[in-house]
Amino acid sequence: MTRYCSLFRRLLSHGSKGEEEEDEEEGPVKTVSAEAESQLKGIVTRLFSEQGYYLQMQPDGTVGGTKDENSDYTLFNLIPVGLRVVAIQGVKAGLYVAMNGEGFLYSSISCSGCCSIFGDTFTAECKFKESVFENYYVIYSSTMYRQHESGRAWFLGLNKEGTIMKGNRVKKTKPCSHFVPRPIEVCMYKEPSLHDIDEKQRSRKNSGTPTMGTRKELNQDSTDHEGS
Repeated sequence: MTRYCSLFRRLLSHGSKGEEEEDEEEGPVKTVSAEAESQLKGIVTRLFSEQGYYLQMQPDGTVGGTKDENSDYTLFNLIPVGLRVVAIQGVKAGLYVAMNGEGFLYSSISCSGCCSIFGDTFTAECKFKESVFENYYVIYSSTMYRQHESGRAWFLGLNKEGTIMKGNRVKKTKPCSHFVPRPIEVCMYKEPSLHDIDEKQRSRKNSGTPTMGTRKELNQDSTDHEGS
């Protein structure tokens, strides 16, 4: 784990805007978009949970955990969009991980008429603060939402069954919130265009919006002990 964390910190230390030089130690920098000027240096990575699962995003935007470390659905673009703030985008689905005001996680989509068309809509709910915890695991918390009274942050987390958890039930001191980035390569990204938050897009009651895990899984997760 120390090896991965050391590599991860070294990769992010070069994550400033406008840097397009190749780093001899890291190898050639891959350009993601040839049509637009790349501005942000991020990484393609897998996120391994202390619970023993890899975070994955299915093509329909469903997010959960898997034991299959070789699945392409476990690949994520980790894009710096602020000081210690990142966007987490599924490589295959092209969708961003987001958290709404109820603590539910969802995948960004674009809606057109009565049909839902998946796209790379990026809103403020797609921003996560990235912090290295005292045990060298990395934790991701919503930059928009937290507990009203205590001010405690809401975190991305997987339970012991590999099911995604509500952010307000996840504690940073518990294994459910702890991840180890396992970087694959360094990439240059176009800065995501920030869109306004659309209630229809992020409502978990909207049948066209993929939630992270099935409705049954979300109901089961709501009965989990906080921070398990």
